[in-house]
Amino acid sequence: MAGTERVWCLCELLRFFYSLFLPGLIVCGTLCLCLVIILWRIRVLLQRKKNSASVGKNGKNKMVIAFFHPYCNAGGGGERVLWCALRALQKKYPTAVYVVYTGDVNVSSQQIQEGAFRRFNIRLIHPVKFVFLRKRYLVEDSLYPHFTLLGQSLGSIFLGWEALMQCVPDIYIDSMGYAFTLPLFKYLGSCRVGSYVHYPTISTDMLSVVKNQNVGFNNAAFITKNPFLSKVKLIYYYLFASIYGLVGSCSDVVMVNSSWTLNHILSLWKVGHCTNIVYPPCDVQTFLDIPLREKKMTPRHLLVSVAQFRPEKNHALQIRAFAKLLNKKETESLPSLKLVLIGGCRNQDDELRVNQLRKLSEDLGVQEDVEFKINIPFDELKNYLSEATIGLHTMWNEHFGIGVVECMAAGTIILAHNSGGPKLDIVVPHGGEVTGFLAESEDGYAETMAHILSMSAEKRLQIRNSARASVSRFSDQEFEVTFLSSVEKLFK
Repeated sequence: MAGTERVWCLCELLRFFYSLFLPGLIVCGTLCLCLVIILWRIRVLLQRKKNSASVGKNGKNKMVIAFFHPYCNAGGGGERVLWCALRALQKKYPTAVYVVYTGDVNVSSQQIQEGAFRRFNIRLIHPVKFVFLRKRYLVEDSLYPHFTLLGQSLGSIFLGWEALMQCVPDIYIDSMGYAFTLPLFKYLGSCRVGSYVHYPTISTDMLSVVKNQNVGFNNAAFITKNPFLSKVKLIYYYLFASIYGLVGSCSDVVMVNSSWTLNHILSLWKVGHCTNIVYPPCDVQTFLDIPLREKKMTPRHLLVSVAQFRPEKNHALQIRAFAKLLNKKETESLPSLKLVLIGGCRNQDDELRVNQLRKLSEDLGVQEDVEFKINIPFDELKNYLSEATIGLHTMWNEHFGIGVVECMAAGTIILAHNSGGPKLDIVVPHGGEVTGFLAESEDGYAETMAHILSMSAEKRLQIRNSARASVSRFSDQEFEVTFLSSVEKLFK
């Protein structure tokens, strides 16, 4: 009897759900239709806005080319790409209107351009219009202590919407890695879209770190110790990687900055037909003008690091390895050593990070031998590199490494992390000769620094000359040629 009642209840339940199927289907279809109509209406309105804004003083339509770069005043390698790309396009398309979407609301347009000249020695041919965005806080990692990738990506959609509402371009180029803005500008703004990818938002390496339960700056220890949390995070990463690949595939033109980035973008976005490597522009000629001087009787050896004070740059590894170097017996017969950390601070988080690094130097007892140089002018950077013996780089899987190239061009002996762009593209043999060194651990860095310092002056000079000869492929001129060739499709 009880079994019959259960069967009857189950049948009634199925009948109830079946009765809701058709009405539910109608409601879902209606909502989808309404959404399509709303999006189509927005697209039409934005198209009208684009047409009215692109009319010049002579009544002719002017092409509007926009770059999405919320941190254009940061002073890092990504910003150098932005300014060199703008300069290259202005040379070839002088009549176009150029727009930069930025969140640097605390500085003026003139201050931004003066900063580009001061830091990168770049001055644009024609003025640029800056569209100042008020919602940049939506892409700050500090706003999302958990699910940071998802939070920043969703935040970039709202930031992109703010940008689109203020200016609808003909050509849109995401030059900072906010791939979730691409479908917004392509399908609502009717723009031709391109992207220059410095570093994929998520990579197969990140997936492997979580899968293997390894601790990293983006994989907290409490997650690695909990198998369940690791599984949940891995599922989250795989889902996010799928969505990231989908939005990235909207791009009409994809440019990547290294072989490492190329491999990851091809596996995630699957758009090999429109993807090219465009090495970032490095002002190698300015650094090549620095004469090579191997000072045999120098009172000290200078070790220099050039990188923004971001967590992934791993400045702490440099300080710890330097402390081990000072404790090595091999250094007793060497001149005094000094480590100079040169980089830009984008916000309060970066400034806090610098203070933590200062505290680490004090804890290790090397504060007298470590200096921090923040947001220094270009000429001062050149002076430090001209005096340095060793250039340090410690980021795991650095996408490219403009600072690495600059150090090599200036004549320092580079010691970079054995991964990513430095390993695959930069610190590679040239004509069969060594161009620099690679390391991974504290001990590895300390031992390699001691090895470099123990070399003869002649041997160091030979490595420096080989390194300098190898960096011409990363010049501004090479960047302009490959960049213009890659974006040509957007102008057809």
